[in-house]
Amino acid sequence: MLSSLINFVKACWRPGEGFRALLWFKDIGHHLNGDFSMAVVQANNLLEDQSQIESGSLSFHESGPYGTFIGVYDGHGGPETSRYVNDNLFHNLKRLASEQNSISVDVIRKAFRVTEEGFLSVVAKQWKVKPQLAAVGTCCLVGVICSGSLYIANVGDSRAVLGRGVKATGEVVAVQLSVEHNASIESVRQELHTLHPDDPQIVVLKHNVWRVKGLIQISRSIGDVYLKKAEFNKEPLYAKFRLRDPIRRPILSSDPSISVHEIQPHDEFLIFASDGLWEHLSNQDAVDIVQSNPHNGSAKRLVKAALHEAAKKREMRYSDLKKIERGVRRHFHDDITVVVVFLDSNLVSKAGIKGPTVSLRGGGINLSSKTLAPLAATTT
Repeated sequence: MLSSLINFVKACWRPGEGFRALLWFKDIGHHLNGDFSMAVVQANNLLEDQSQIESGSLSFHESGPYGTFIGVYDGHGGPETSRYVNDNLFHNLKRLASEQNSISVDVIRKAFRVTEEGFLSVVAKQWKVKPQLAAVGTCCLVGVICSGSLYIANVGDSRAVLGRGVKATGEVVAVQLSVEHNASIESVRQELHTLHPDDPQIVVLKHNVWRVKGLIQISRSIGDVYLKKAEFNKEPLYAKFRLRDPIRRPILSSDPSISVHEIQPHDEFLIFASDGLWEHLSNQDAVDIVQSNPHNGSAKRLVKAALHEAAKKREMRYSDLKKIERGVRRHFHDDITVVVVFLDSNLVSKAGIKGPTVSLRGGGINLSSKTLAPLAATTT
């Protein structure tokens, strides 16, 4: 089955960069530590996924060391929070790292907190005219590569997977690096019950899906302030979001799970992707597809492999799925964002050396109007 899937995505691949049929892709680019590939496919009426890669501009001094930042932001309820995070999180992290003269777990955690507080202020300012902003949020997956270390921070259910070579066998195995916060996971439900011992309805099985308060599947996010602050869980917020009982403590958290890994010579590449990819591909299937093909076009192959699986689940042809327009497409798959980051051990070991500055965002697609919003991309 996997071999036929790999053959399918090989056939789909075309080199380059561009936009077609709700798919944007950057087949190949170069960051401080190797190559990267990026792709986004839209399913929602408004693209709710946002993403970015910033390399060469993340440093604590003008003389370095320099780092690479990867962000995948899977929005829900609308695109506003993911767009806000795409505009602000990296800059917050860069400022805080400069102030503290280092990248650390504490600096990353504080950058998440400052970004959350910033979006909260936006909701507060627009509460009377746009109360629905209180019910918009985003998952937030971040990777930072600096001085031979890899930091992974996550709120929500996006996922980072490492492709690690096994010298004895020549295989490349999948190692999940991120911790997910989805109520479908028993440990997440247990955590919620522990944090809310007086609320037997903190997680509810609704239509065969576990949901926090019967509303949302994730227990951590940026935004979703209607489940964090009592003053935003009342009119004029839509009735379907308002809880019967008052909020005594935040129901959701914006505190990320963070891990640190020392990059090893046999660590070959990283896959950062929103949940839309992992609904259709296993960690190992994704790693096998990347490993079995050239670097060029890696992210696009993964997106198309997921779409192929989504079509097969609905017993339809991939060619027919591609004809379905945004909005309606959401019934078949979610927005999907993939960033594949290759690790060149020679470049990783020279992380303190200044290289080209790359800034690329994968959330510039907006098909809600006739004009295609430009994708921000600079390389200097």
